[in-house]
Amino acid sequence: MPQPHVIILRAPGTNCDRETAFAFERAGARAEIVHMNRLLEKPDLLERFQVLCIPGGFSYGDDVAAGRILAMQLSHHLADSIFRFRDADKLILGICNGFQTLIKAGALAADGDAKVNATLTWNDSGRFEDRWVELRTDGSRCVFLQGIDRMYLPIAHAEGKFVPRNAQALRQMEDAGELVLRYAQGAGVEEPAGAVPYPANPNGSVAAVAGICDASGRIFGLMPHPERHLDSTHHPRWTRGEAGEAGDGLPVFLNAVSYFD
Repeated sequence: MPQPHVIILRAPGTNCDRETAFAFERAGARAEIVHMNRLLEKPDLLERFQVLCIPGGFSYGDDVAAGRILAMQLSHHLADSIFRFRDADKLILGICNGFQTLIKAGALAADGDAKVNATLTWNDSGRFEDRWVELRTDGSRCVFLQGIDRMYLPIAHAEGKFVPRNAQALRQMEDAGELVLRYAQGAGVEEPAGAVPYPANPNGSVAAVAGICDASGRIFGLMPHPERHLDSTHHPRWTRGEAGEAGDGLPVFLNAVSYFD
């Protein structure tokens, strides 16, 4: 299997870059952490990589809004490079702050008229939520979620509520198979879309959406942190025998690596 080269893009305030690089390396990739300023100076650096990942944290302190400043840098200075990267059959992953960045840069949830169909805004609780959540996948479009039915992952955010532009935009994304990851109440519990209550739905996301992909399935953003559940001992109740042989987040990175097989 070829070893894909992953760029982990960090900015001031990013704090999950090392964990995310470790996750990709654990899955068999070669990861390199690159500062945003370096990429702005040399946009052609992207050509060396097969996967672009924007990790979690608080890029630029979330001073304007979560992910907004980094998104503006990408869309105003690196849009052509990002589009070429996408069109070269490569993968893009945004985790938490990275998901916020991808949506606000128009790389996700954008229709053919370049309108952004959704945003991520303040949690219904009005505060930072830090907890573990049950997740279920929906459909088979997303490259990163192949073979995954359910996951148990931690979340840590204040602006993670998924809100579509309107009901038509939600239907459009639903029909396109882009709403690929949702909050759930637990194994064996089937909930109608949007009926997942707090704290299982930690931010009040419409339709319980926790992650979305683009039409190709190669660009994926999610609010939970798969890089924080790689080993069974990461599970908060592993000493009670509730953890599996490996962490639920590891297959996300394994799928990215196996895509280039």
